Amino acid sequence: MARAISLIEAVPYLRAYANQIFVVKVGGELMEDTELLNYMARDIAILHRLQIKVVVVHGGGPQLDRLTKQLGNEVTRVAGRRVTSPEVLDAAKMVFRGQLSLELVAALTKNGERAVGLCGADGVLVRARKRPTVPVTNDSGVTVDVDYGEVGDVTGVDPEVVHSILSAGAIPVVSPLASDETGRILNVNADTMAAEIAIAVNASKCLLCTNVPGILTDVKDATSLLHYTDLQELAELNERGVFSEGMRPKVAAIARAIEGGVPRVHIVQSSRVGAIIEEVFTTDGCGTLVVKAKGETAPEDLVLHA
Repeated sequence: MARAISLIEAVPYLRAYANQIFVVKVGGELMEDTELLNYMARDIAILHRLQIKVVVVHGGGPQLDRLTKQLGNEVTRVAGRRVTSPEVLDAAKMVFRGQLSLELVAALTKNGERAVGLCGADGVLVRARKRPTVPVTNDSGVTVDVDYGEVGDVTGVDPEVVHSILSAGAIPVVSPLASDETGRILNVNADTMAAEIAIAVNASKCLLCTNVPGILTDVKDATSLLHYTDLQELAELNERGVFSEGMRPKVAAIARAIEGGVPRVHIVQSSRVGAIIEEVFTTDGCGTLVVKAKGETAPEDLVLHA
């Protein structure tokens, strides 16, 4: 449970973030729990009512795994990334653009907000190309050539699609599917999509809501949480082999967002009620804030993390 937040503590943040754009990525784990999903939608609604423009990108790994197995197909991941056969892609279309998008829109509507569900292919919001066969080092340290199947690498984002929804006072809810130049639908990692959209819309923050409390220097020790770090430290942790499985694409997405111009990326635990509000509007936060370099911190963060 998030701690109580005083108005005095929150005021500097309210001033700093009014009329800014935040991209919030919601993981599939959260959407397994209706109550937690409602709390998350409430937090997003609070941000919106505080004059922060919010873009939501959702994942759906557990739900896609379940449907894939129900349809008699195999779930395969390499280095934390899904291998997507044509059959798995069909399941992804049903889960992402059908079930989960509607559930998120409904949760935001319940909390008094107007939301518009779309995927990267709608309005050519996100353009991608099929990922070629690439050498990948798995969690065992073995390098193998991997064909990820119907998986896309983002080649471009049209921010006007998102800006038009934001200008209408609504919240875009984006599913992680994109199209190539021929209209072929491709599965895109949701963390990657959130990072690319955040870059394109000049977001001041990208928040990744996931099933871990943040960046841990020791995955077996919750007290090893880093509240404040930068790209250099992330790279050092990566070299030490700290990140595995699903954290690897998350860390890559964080680096991509920051290198692309997003000044602050946060990881917060989606099962912690009120985590977004606590992370954004308090000095200590509750997750991990990542910046490009601690010595180049933005003015408001010099106050927030003195």
